[in-house]
Amino acid sequence: MRTSLKLLVIGGVAAGASCAARARRLCETAEITMIERGPDVSFANCGLPYFVGGEIGSRDVLAVQTPASLKALLNLDVRTRSEAVAIDRANKRVEIRDLAKGSSTWQPYDKLMLAPGASPLRPALPGIDDPRVLTLRNLEDMDRIVAATESGMRAVVVGAGFIGLEMTEQLYRKGLAVQLVELQPQVFPQLDAPMAALLESELRHNEIGITLGDGIARFETRPDFVRCHLNSGKVLEADLVILSIGVQPETELARAAGLQLGPRGHIVVDDFQRTSDPDIYAGGDAVESVDRVLGEKTVVPMGGPANRQGRVAADHIFMPERARPYPGSLGTAIVRVFGVAAGITGWSEKRLQSAGRAYEAVTVNDHQHATYYPGAKPLALKILWEPDTGRLLGAQASGFEGIDKRLDIMATAIIAGMTVEDLCHLELAYAPPFGSAKDAINIAGFAACNRRDGLVSHTTTLPGDPQVQVVDVRPKPLADAFPAPLQVINIPFPTLRANLAKLDRNRPVVTVCAFGKMSYFAARVLAQNGFSVTSFSGGLKANVDPRSPGKLPLA
Repeated sequence: MRTSLKLLVIGGVAAGASCAARARRLCETAEITMIERGPDVSFANCGLPYFVGGEIGSRDVLAVQTPASLKALLNLDVRTRSEAVAIDRANKRVEIRDLAKGSSTWQPYDKLMLAPGASPLRPALPGIDDPRVLTLRNLEDMDRIVAATESGMRAVVVGAGFIGLEMTEQLYRKGLAVQLVELQPQVFPQLDAPMAALLESELRHNEIGITLGDGIARFETRPDFVRCHLNSGKVLEADLVILSIGVQPETELARAAGLQLGPRGHIVVDDFQRTSDPDIYAGGDAVESVDRVLGEKTVVPMGGPANRQGRVAADHIFMPERARPYPGSLGTAIVRVFGVAAGITGWSEKRLQSAGRAYEAVTVNDHQHATYYPGAKPLALKILWEPDTGRLLGAQASGFEGIDKRLDIMATAIIAGMTVEDLCHLELAYAPPFGSAKDAINIAGFAACNRRDGLVSHTTTLPGDPQVQVVDVRPKPLADAFPAPLQVINIPFPTLRANLAKLDRNRPVVTVCAFGKMSYFAARVLAQNGFSVTSFSGGLKANVDPRSPGKLPLA
């Protein structure tokens, strides 16, 4: 390979900048040119909401690199406010338009890296062009939002995914009254509904108005505010609207060049990020990836995968004999809303159901460290696995502290192909300020193995059949203060063996408790005494239906 290889990178930020940086470290003599349509070539886009709310105090820290710094550090030719408008694959060149001058030139390449990213969705709704209806993608968008907001204003955030939740929190921090609208019947739709309930509770606790199961129909422009008309007929008034309803890949350049695209318009790449043209690579939000759990095609528009894909592409360009393929993506992600965090890795239950995949699931409740050490706070952990093999398929966690730790452990376990049996014996860092002798991860493994060994049957819905005996094994004061949403027989667990005669052995039993542990213990006692019994998985605390706060799912 010629040492004067010309590498042209279209797009900066994650995949493009990562590819260019790795390329320079592999080849000092290559001619590396980066083309970026905006004024900022490398910035921390995940940090944008936190500058809006003031948690990040300096704008400069978000501009990770500048054209000058990239020239000094990596000897890159970086051209901002320049747009790639056409790819001439036959002659291996790209038409570049200088957006300031309006002139165009052709830039030759030996290898081309496409990292155009994705843009926020702006559906063709009436009134959506009102300048007070904004989206957040880059530093310029952030600056517009900051300039448009001040304490006391009313904001409507449309979409309760990652950016929507973060912007809701940060606008509230800035003193705005915030209304959150989500088309799905829960906040954070990436999670299974019960695992998102704590997020919703935290939002309501902080006086965020929430409208679920409803979407935007149109915007009505008024001189001093915007009226948001929802599909239901509900109307919300706002001084500012933030749209966060998803993204779409910016792949028109690739499409016009005849590169193969997937069914949703993403660029198709191989294991080394090569497109259908072997001299053109692509990475980041604009490409398809492989699901690392089940091997299906997927899309993961996140910074971590984008950075790694950029590195893989550079490795294959400059050392193809030693380059390692991109193994795929899990989609591990986490969000914080005020004092609560929640996240996911791998597959959720609703995705597995939609795909028709067989699975088992269990939810456990525990604390982030030893309960006898001050500051112990509850967390919920849900794991999913293949019924036949026990191989882990996904996990979700929510709570106040230690959520990232459990998600990272579970992501590593899934990538390693571990089973629920393996979770039982993971040796994790333990001292009272940091964890427990039996971590929530271990307990989830125990619960899953109990299910696989036939020691207990679980349900995630309470029975509607009056013939089923629902036994609440919580202490009586707790059961009286926080009653279950249907008729129950309260027999505190320590007294269960002495009160078996209160139950009809000819009728099925469902045991319930606050967190799921005692209901399992009770189910084991009853099963060994001849009862047909099922345990309510995760407990009453973990199964609040976010569509009906305070209520539980009934069969």
